[in-house]
Order: sequence, then structure tokens, then C-alpha cells
Amino acid sequence: MPGQTQNTALRVRRMTYAALYLAIAQVLPFITGQIPEIGAMLCPMHIPVLLCGFMCGWPWGAAVGFIAPLLRGMLFGMPPLFPTGVAMAFELAAYGGLAGFLYRKLPRKNAVTYAVLLISMLAGRLVWGAVRLALSGLTGSAFTWAMFLAGAVTGAIPGILLQLVLIPLMVILMDRAGLSLNQQ
Repeated sequence: MPGQTQNTALRVRRMTYAALYLAIAQVLPFITGQIPEIGAMLCPMHIPVLLCGFMCGWPWGAAVGFIAPLLRGMLFGMPPLFPTGVAMAFELAAYGGLAGFLYRKLPRKNAVTYAVLLISMLAGRLVWGAVRLALSGLTGSAFTWAMFLAGAVTGAIPGILLQLVLIPLMVILMDRAGLSLNQQ
């Protein structure tokens, strides 16, 4: 019985953390939106999704990543649900899922944290591009290599830099504080 109670408590804590990360993903774009020149380029929803993957594990990171842009699109109209919100849902699910999976499987070292983040960010952007390409095929619109680079790289440079500085620092500090629920 004690093991079952402990598992239930861990599940409830993960769910609570995931709900908090989802709420942050809904609110953070309002804050960064106050900086018109670079607000959207800061990729504000990516931060809580990546943190959720690192801290709660891959299933929670993937779920929060998939839900966040769709929920925000339905509640606030941004991002537009189709094609942007749909493509972002798959992108962010890849971020959260892969970050959580790799972080659980690899040694907890600072360099590994950066590697997991880079791999997750790259994979998420590739997933975004593949989904945008598939959606453009369904709608008969164009999606070019230049559009991919603009959307996945050049238009997101401030967000990429922010994530590379902020995420590993937060993950390392949260791990030291014993807040990670993504354990073996």
C-alpha cells in the first residue's frame, strides 16, 4: 500500500506541475507581447513546455506541448489555429516529449542538459517544418525552404538564445532544489 500511495502522490504532483506549466504557457505571451519588436520572436510558449518535459517527464511535456498552442488559439485567437497552431502543437509536443525522455535516460550533468535542450530544439523545429509542409500539401499552398528557415531559425533567434541561457540554468537550479519529478 505505501508504494501505491507514493505513486499516486507523484502522479498528482506531476499533474499539478504540468497544469502550472500549461498556465504559464498561456500567460507568458502576454508579457513578451509588450515588446513589439521581438515579443513573438522570444518563443514564449516554448520555455514552459521545455521545462515541463525536463521536470515532469516526456508524457507530461508532450501533452502540455501539444495542448498549449491549441488552447491559447481557442481562448485568445493567437496563434491562429490553422495552420500555425496545429504545426506548433506538434513542434511543442516534440520539444516537451524529447526533452523529458532524453533527460530521464541520460546522466544528470550540466553538459548533458545543454545537449538535451539542443537536440529537443532541433527536433521540434524539424517536426514543425514537416507538419507545415504536410499542411501546405493538404491546402495547396506553398511552403518553401526559405519559409522554413525564416520560421524555424532566423525569426526565432532571440527565443533560441533565451532558451539556451534560461532553460539549462532553471533545470540545474530546480534539480538542485529537488523539484524534478522526472526520475528513473
